[in-house]
Amino acid sequence: MHGPFNRRGTRKPMGEINVVPFIDVMLVLLVIFMITAPMLTQGVQVDLPQASSEPIDEAENSEPIVVSVNREGEYFISLGGEETAVSLDEIADRVVVLLDRNPATRVLVRGDRNVSYGQVITLMSTLQTAGVADVGLISEPSPGEG
Repeated sequence: MHGPFNRRGTRKPMGEINVVPFIDVMLVLLVIFMITAPMLTQGVQVDLPQASSEPIDEAENSEPIVVSVNREGEYFISLGGEETAVSLDEIADRVVVLLDRNPATRVLVRGDRNVSYGQVITLMSTLQTAGVADVGLISEPSPGEG
């Protein structure tokens, strides 16, 4: 007998790989990743400080705008040493006015360690909605660092 079967009726081993199921699986995975990728990028972009990071060199830029949240959840804007109590609604307007005067000014967020994480995120979201492209977080160095 000739053909793919020998005398006992078993098939000869094939040396080729069937690629069609592999392509089908890859296309399904591609569609899944295309659908889920936009969902992964939503949210507030935060540059989280590391405990071992170097301090920011103040000489490279002008005095930063510091927006603070204290333990009671009250908001403050500090520029050039003067600190002003503001509401969450006023923060966006004031920061936009300050950035119009000097667009190179950095905006930093300082939150009390006992304040709700949600309040800091709300503050950062408000700043981002106002058009602040880059918001930094202020932290204290670890006790072992000098």
